[in-house]
Amino acid sequence: MNKAIIIGRLTRDPEMRTTASGVNSTTFTVAVSRNYTNQSGERDTDFLNCVTWRKQAENVAKYCKKGTQVAVEGRIQTRNYDAQDGTKRYVTEIIADNVTFLGGRNTDVGDSSNNYVGPENDIATTDISEDPFKDFGSEVALSDDDLPF
Repeated sequence: MNKAIIIGRLTRDPEMRTTASGVNSTTFTVAVSRNYTNQSGERDTDFLNCVTWRKQAENVAKYCKKGTQVAVEGRIQTRNYDAQDGTKRYVTEIIADNVTFLGGRNTDVGDSSNNYVGPENDIATTDISEDPFKDFGSEVALSDDDLPF
């Protein structure tokens, strides 16, 4: 089984590209702190390269920026290519199937101004200062006998 789940912060803004066939791809790097401290008492950090495709790539490019905290779920993949100098290069990256944007408004690293762009800004909200369930009918009375446990 090849499954990777990481939580961390983006080290730079995501970069979106489009292939010749019109498929979007976004690359980004996530900084993940290790669970233990080193000999000097500090936590080491791993910088993991991630790739998303299609709609997920568009969402990451649109809603994430340097410092955004994300949870990435996917698989580890290694590929190789020949560099311009003729040497063979190997790249290990996480191919993300799911990227979850963590934290809320203004929880990103960096300035604390109210200019965070995130998915919650696109959702219409409703004022629920009054009972949102008032039109659902009368109250239902339950006894302990009605519960299955």
